Amino acid sequence: MRQPRPSILRALGPGVLFTGAAVGVSHLVQSTRAGAVYGLALVGLVLLANLTKYPAFRFGPLYATATGTSLLEGYRRQGKWALVLYAILTLGTMFTVQAAVTVVTAGLAKVLLGLDVSPAWLSAGLLALCAGLVASGGYRALDGVGKVVVSLLALSTLVATALVLPRVEWGTLSLVPDVGLADVAFLAALVGWMPSAIDVSVWQSIWTLARREQTGHAPSSRESSFDFHLGYLGTAVLALCFVILGSAVLHGSGVEVEDRPGAFAAQLISLYTESLGEWARPLIGAAAFATMFSTTLTVVDGFPRALSVLIDRFQRPEQEEPAGRRSDRTPAYWVSLAAITLGALTILAFLASSMRTLIDLATTLSFLSAPLLSLLNHRAVTSEEVTGEHRPKGWLIGASLVCIAFQALFALFFLWTLTR
Repeated sequence: MRQPRPSILRALGPGVLFTGAAVGVSHLVQSTRAGAVYGLALVGLVLLANLTKYPAFRFGPLYATATGTSLLEGYRRQGKWALVLYAILTLGTMFTVQAAVTVVTAGLAKVLLGLDVSPAWLSAGLLALCAGLVASGGYRALDGVGKVVVSLLALSTLVATALVLPRVEWGTLSLVPDVGLADVAFLAALVGWMPSAIDVSVWQSIWTLARREQTGHAPSSRESSFDFHLGYLGTAVLALCFVILGSAVLHGSGVEVEDRPGAFAAQLISLYTESLGEWARPLIGAAAFATMFSTTLTVVDGFPRALSVLIDRFQRPEQEEPAGRRSDRTPAYWVSLAAITLGALTILAFLASSMRTLIDLATTLSFLSAPLLSLLNHRAVTSEEVTGEHRPKGWLIGASLVCIAFQALFALFFLWTLTR
């Protein structure tokens, strides 16, 4: 098997960060809940969610590689209404998203380290740590820490999954889930962040440009594709792992699943320990904490970076910069970083007990917004700015339209069920 060439290795990074951002609440909480409640019956839905979002996520780094500008420039070229739509969706969910992923991480830290500290204070410490990492080292720190954390996450999750395979009830496996209208709300919440919210594709495009700035290397279409698929396929595999873990350990156990994500994560670790032995606690704990810390770290950087670029796009067009001469760390970045940190802590101070509801709300909003953002991404990469080897193949363009239609139909079906 041919090894990746050094130039491909220099392009690696944005795909890993995508894995870090995606594998969090959607996997540890939602995918595990899916396995706990339905066994393996939702495996087909998890695979379908990853397939139907593939084109939209693929178009993020593709557009950045092709044009040397972020996907937000592709939105701007369609009209400022597209920027306004993205701004509304981002501002409406970013504080809740940051608060949710941080408090789950804090809950895991509390359980693993046996700390007698409130989740709110632990969350403040984690946010300060993550903000310090991205502020002091920028993309270089995010890239370096992200690769270590994601590697630990992947290894520990794969090992844990292998250990529980003998306990899996394979009879529950189904590619077409047998669910009723009462289950649609959870299915929508599961799909909303599976593998992640579509707006993260904008982060991918910005991370692609940041990696170019870090290395001074402008990746080719093949190099960018390798990096993307490594992260995306890895994310899908890990999603299936967490469904299997939830099915093997929680399904049919008679134990009621905790409502709050932090309590659920602590319960999950305890059940693994009871099933596999005390020796498994560090392994399961490492997998869970690595999952959530990687998400917290990438979200701390992702929202401010996207907002700083968004503000610039409202003011002026984005110009392609030579590799090594670009920076997204504008004053707006620092203001956004401070704002999202304070906003998340404010939510945690007053609404920590309702975090389950906030998570389901955020994931459902992402589910409903998916067809709109997928359409914006589709229009961006099929514009005249994307030419040559970077232009999507005909099959990918067709698949994108089919996936957008499926997302829209599922969203309309969900809205219809609300009237029942």
